Amino acid sequence: MGDNVVYKILKDHLVEGELIPGSEIGIRIDQTLTQDATGTMAYLQFEAMDIPRVRTEVSVSYVDHNTLQTGFENPDDHRYLQTMNSNYGIHYSRAGNGICHQVHLERFGRPGATLLGSDSHTPTGGGIGMIAIGAGGLDVAVAMGGGPFFLACPRVVNVRLAGRLRPWASAKDVILQVLSILTTRGNVGTMIEYTGPGVATLTVPERATITNMGAELGVTTSVFPSDDSTRGFLRAQGREEVWREVLPDPGAGYERTIEIDLAKIEPMIACPHSPDNIRKISELKGMKIDQVAIGSCTNSSYRDLAVVAAILKGRTVHPDLSLVIAPGSRQVFEMIARDGSLADMIAAGARIMESACGFCIGAGQAPQTGGVSLRTNNRNFEGRSGTGSAQVYLVSPESAALSALAGELVDPLDMKADVYPAVAGPTSFIIDDSMIIAPSGKTTPIFRGPNIGDPPYTGPLADAIRGVVQLKLGDKITTDHIMPAGARLIYRSNIPKYAEYVFENVDPAFPARALEAKARGRYTAILGGHSYGQGSSREHAAICPMYLGVRIVMAKSFERIHAANLVNFGVLPLVFANENDYELIEQGQEFEATGLLSLIAGEGRLGIRIGGKELEFELQATRRQREILVEGGLLNYTRSRMQ
Repeated sequence: MGDNVVYKILKDHLVEGELIPGSEIGIRIDQTLTQDATGTMAYLQFEAMDIPRVRTEVSVSYVDHNTLQTGFENPDDHRYLQTMNSNYGIHYSRAGNGICHQVHLERFGRPGATLLGSDSHTPTGGGIGMIAIGAGGLDVAVAMGGGPFFLACPRVVNVRLAGRLRPWASAKDVILQVLSILTTRGNVGTMIEYTGPGVATLTVPERATITNMGAELGVTTSVFPSDDSTRGFLRAQGREEVWREVLPDPGAGYERTIEIDLAKIEPMIACPHSPDNIRKISELKGMKIDQVAIGSCTNSSYRDLAVVAAILKGRTVHPDLSLVIAPGSRQVFEMIARDGSLADMIAAGARIMESACGFCIGAGQAPQTGGVSLRTNNRNFEGRSGTGSAQVYLVSPESAALSALAGELVDPLDMKADVYPAVAGPTSFIIDDSMIIAPSGKTTPIFRGPNIGDPPYTGPLADAIRGVVQLKLGDKITTDHIMPAGARLIYRSNIPKYAEYVFENVDPAFPARALEAKARGRYTAILGGHSYGQGSSREHAAICPMYLGVRIVMAKSFERIHAANLVNFGVLPLVFANENDYELIEQGQEFEATGLLSLIAGEGRLGIRIGGKELEFELQATRRQREILVEGGLLNYTRSRMQ
């Protein structure tokens, strides 16, 4: 049996373990990326490792999240990043240059390479034939220092594409169709590989839309082959020399194959409040809309915005709604400015935003109270938009633009096929990397503002932990629930301050309860349901609870990145041996766990006494992760081995 694309790339980068599904492997990382909301802490952690320079092929630091700079905190972070990056051999992409995933695809991505990023949508790089994985900032810091990235050797699911998309159906509808099949749950330890004759009909930007939003499946990453279309995209970017063909072998094996005929894809919509709450637009058309937002790392390529401009040209946005559009990169912005697309958008009444994450992360453009917002981004978690009562729906750029003109949800298939604005990809993109500052090799003073603290340290694991279950939660608790984004992002470098907002929108009294317990020498446990920690890669959702004294999180199941982040900061992610025991635990009950060091060193279950009952849990951690927990976290573990 031949190799699929996933195993070909993993085999080329394997440094520890064997390619046996489910077993732990370590892979060499060629490239890393960070963004400013996660990058500041990642680079503070890198500095703490005392490594003089990054050891990757290329590492890029992007500023794309906290660009409004409403106070001193964010510009201070950005100056720290620029000065620190210069000293350690890291490229720095300035604010305004664009969203990390769009820019990295354009200017740095390389077929057959591995990319690790401190952002959950790093799998965008799979659209160009990379194994691109999102992770916590500390994992990225270790990779920048030359350390391997450890993960479960994946099961590979084949999504086989046939046919060609009809007019008014798009790549966004493809990934929404996949989400309707696989949902956001139960896909941990899986990678998705797209194959079949339909692949050749999709451009790299379309493939990147699919791999980007594949993050919502909870898979480790998604990947397309690198073929002639990939080569054409890189040629247009002036980077054809990095192209290499990466195709699956004949007879390549997969755990499962899902067949999708692109010709039968209909315009789809993700309804509140989950990306897998999928309906056909035809079932909801006519729904009144208050806001339309087009952009984000999912749908802000030149192709996407050129189509939107063609739909809007000569027409006017409905007076009852607001339309905002954010180009994904400076390259995209300049190209739509020069070809007239930007003028068409402005003339139609669109508000043009900066090339940044913006509305997708709740940094501006919050909907009105109870408003219906139609967006092209990848997540519609409750409250993420900045308005707790808003109803956020996710659609393609085509569906969004048509609906912005009508003031209500429009089914694109009601439009005539011959008026579809088919946009051909450019044969050459505008190339201007002047806002990417390459490392100079010179040593300069590193700027550290008053909001920048030290990376958090955790002491070694105690053999006995006693405390209180301070919070009981349900299913699908996201990292947005744990650590709010939006305006709170300014505190990402200041852990004591940011920790004041842990579970702010769920139980605002939680931080005070946890700190009071900590002051009395007692630990805190959190209880969750299925898919605890889904969503963003933000390691602060582990760091800040740890700072408050959380040492145990019990759940029915965890999502991959968050479980790894908990381990990295010395917090035990425990899964119920019997899910029914969840009902036996109440908030406020005391717990006691003893003999932890010997239990964690072994492979057996952990017994914890909660509310007078002895309950059993599985610690789903590898031998290496158990050693990390005993030492109190990955930073301690890494430093001790370097010394």
